[in-house]
Amino acid sequence: MRSEREDFILQALLFIHIPVACLFTAASAQSDSSSSVVVAGYNVSAPAGSRVVLQCVSGRMVWTRDRVRDRQRVVHWDMFRAHPDYAMERVLDMFSAGDQRIYNSYNLGRVGLSPTAFRDGNFSLVIKDVTMNDRGLYSCNLHHLYCHLYETVRVQLNVTKLRRKEQRYWDGQKAVYVVLLGSTVVLPCINRRNVWTDWSEEEEDQQVVHWDRQSAGVHHDRADRLVDLYASGEQRSYGPLFLQRKMNISNQAFSEGDFSLAISDLQPTDQGMYSCHLHHHYCGLHERREFQVTVEPPVIQTTLPAKALPSEDKDTTKAESPRVINVILPDQRHHFLLPLGYVLTTFLLLVFIILIIILVTRRRKIKEFYPQASMSDRSSRSQSSSEEFEMDVAEVNVCCPEERRFDYKNNLLREKVHMNTQPKVIDLDKEMQKFSK
Repeated sequence: MRSEREDFILQALLFIHIPVACLFTAASAQSDSSSSVVVAGYNVSAPAGSRVVLQCVSGRMVWTRDRVRDRQRVVHWDMFRAHPDYAMERVLDMFSAGDQRIYNSYNLGRVGLSPTAFRDGNFSLVIKDVTMNDRGLYSCNLHHLYCHLYETVRVQLNVTKLRRKEQRYWDGQKAVYVVLLGSTVVLPCINRRNVWTDWSEEEEDQQVVHWDRQSAGVHHDRADRLVDLYASGEQRSYGPLFLQRKMNISNQAFSEGDFSLAISDLQPTDQGMYSCHLHHHYCGLHERREFQVTVEPPVIQTTLPAKALPSEDKDTTKAESPRVINVILPDQRHHFLLPLGYVLTTFLLLVFIILIIILVTRRRKIKEFYPQASMSDRSSRSQSSSEEFEMDVAEVNVCCPEERRFDYKNNLLREKVHMNTQPKVIDLDKEMQKFSK
């Protein structure tokens, strides 16, 4: 009984576990495929009625598939010699089309890769007849130019002459191979990811860009879908027709890498959180950029009424309307007092000049009408000057009463000196009358 009951419980748990596990697997796969990483966040504000552009640009999403698409994946092996000259040299490189290029003629037929490297993901380097010159640090470099992926694997190769010293180990940073001189060695470089081994013919179906809009309090998984855009050129818009017309993406988005969303005639109902999702399943790219859009009040523009130009045919019968000139004075007083001071100063200067002119003209007129008064003034002045001169001469005579006595050789010199020392009397009135005549 106990064993039957345990078997029944086990079967019931098994039947319950299988659908739960399938459901969990499907949900996890869906979340992994639709999940994206937020790489940028922006706050955008614009007035109502304007046009706003939400910038979403990525060079990794550019559709560059062409006839030489296979040459966008390449692997190359390089070697670094520690001695004697510490030089780095290219050993070989290979494109996904299968073309190999060996850089040293000494390695022709001795070094190479598998022709099916880009199909099975095995990029290991095969070296035949190993010599001492092959010692060095080798690096396997994988480049995916389309997906912008770069990976490197390093292997240290040492050569020995003793078989018992052959070994392979990991030193914590790279693999170290110690091989016998003259033997063949395979330096490992394996990467079997689909991005290196498979080039899907339906790659355009694996590139998609979509815009979502979420209101406040809504998670981005439940946001409203606005538009989907595929690399094949297909575009799907969602929502009402007026919403589809005001929100759009450029038709050249995948050729330019510009997936910006343009919103025209912005309204308060358009604000919210907008997110741009970029998915490149082939390259493993899953990014999301978020934009918080805020709508501000519209800008009121004050426009002046248009003035009509005066017509050539004027109607003289109609009376002209009076023209009013508005004079606006500044509020501060010093703006008014400064020009007033200039005016007062100029006025006072003019008055002073006029007074001087009046005085000069008046004096000239007096001289013209009264010439005798001027002559009497001159005679009085001459008499006073002569009296003063006679007083000065008298004073000189008084001050010098004693004659100077000199010893002369003869009497003629004495008389000549005596005549020169006598003062000469000049009548100034007579002299002035001579000059006046």
